[in-house]
Amino acid sequence: MHVSLYVSDLTATVNFYTAFFGQPAAKIRRGYAKYVLDEPSLIISFVENSARVASNFGHLGFQVETLEQLNQRLAVARKAGLVQREEMGTACCYAKQDKFWVNDPDGVEWEVYYFHEDAEFNDPRYEAEYQQASSQCCIAPAAQEASAEVLTTAPMAFTLATTSAESGPACSPGGGCC
Repeated sequence: MHVSLYVSDLTATVNFYTAFFGQPAAKIRRGYAKYVLDEPSLIISFVENSARVASNFGHLGFQVETLEQLNQRLAVARKAGLVQREEMGTACCYAKQDKFWVNDPDGVEWEVYYFHEDAEFNDPRYEAEYQQASSQCCIAPAAQEASAEVLTTAPMAFTLATTSAESGPACSPGGGCC
C-alpha cells in the first residue's frame, strides 16, 4: 500500500514520523520524504505543500495482531512524547478495542489499536461526541458503513476512514474500527 500526504513543514513531519514509525525516512529530498515500512507493509510519502493540506481528512490507523505489539508501540510513542490519548477497553465502532492516538504536525490523527471482539454497542462518550460533530470514532448507519475504505495488509490492517460534512464518519463492517 502507498499513501501520499501533503504537509506544511517537512522537517517537523520527518521528525514526527521518524519517532512514530521508529525508523528514519528511506528517502529525503527537497520538499519530499518517503518511509518504507515492513510492518505494517506501507510506503508513505510526504510532499511539502501547505496550500494542499486537507482539513477535512478523517484519520489513519493500523491494527496490531497482539496486545504485546500494542504495548510495545505505545511505550515507544510515550517515550517520544507523541501520545495524545489512550483508550483501553473502549467500545468504538461496535468493537471492543484497546488503542492510542497520535497527531502529526499537520493534525493528521493516527490510531493504533488492538481488536478484542465485536460489541453490540458503542461507548456512550462516542455517541455524545458524534452528536457534537467531533467524534474520533465512527458511528454510522449500515448504509454509510459500506462506503469506508479498509485496506488489509499482513500482519496488520491499515484503515483509512473517510469523512464528509453530510454523512459524518464512515465505518467498515467487521473492520475492527473505522
